[in-house]
Amino acid sequence: MNIKDCFYLGKVTKPWGVKGQMVLFLDVDAPEEYAGLDSAFVEVKGKLVPHFFHVDQLNGNKAVVTFEEISAEQAQSLVGHDLYLPLDLLPKLEGNRFYFHEVVGFKVIDDEKGDIGTLEQVIEYPAQPLFQVMKNGTEVLIPVIDEVIKKVDREQKILYIEAPKGLIDMYLGDINK
Repeated sequence: MNIKDCFYLGKVTKPWGVKGQMVLFLDVDAPEEYAGLDSAFVEVKGKLVPHFFHVDQLNGNKAVVTFEEISAEQAQSLVGHDLYLPLDLLPKLEGNRFYFHEVVGFKVIDDEKGDIGTLEQVIEYPAQPLFQVMKNGTEVLIPVIDEVIKKVDREQKILYIEAPKGLIDMYLGDINK
């Protein structure tokens, strides 16, 4: 399994209790969906290593787990390591909700300017993520906010948006002339 075929789940953060349990931070929107999780890939020296465990407690984004088939000392050596799951385990989203990796490659259609290019990537800045759209070699950055996203057409691979007034012109000039 390669990292590109997986999504980032979280991180092993610290030991808990006296029985070798570990705390996992789950960097997900709905941690309760992972309460029955029994395994994950742990990134160790650039490789994904499968580890099995059972979830003893789930409190918000923190899960207390007991790793199987490894000692408490071995489990402690995983502190600070990232956790991954295969992409096919992501819960399916509908409507205008989407995963960033899911819309890469989509055509982006603005309600005023029309086809403004192809979504190359989602840049995750701390303040706000941005769509990086490329049109004939020119980069257009669009904020990823609910007010901008009008429709996600997964079948046609089209993202319909309503960009803030003047934003697209700033990058591409008036493309409707």
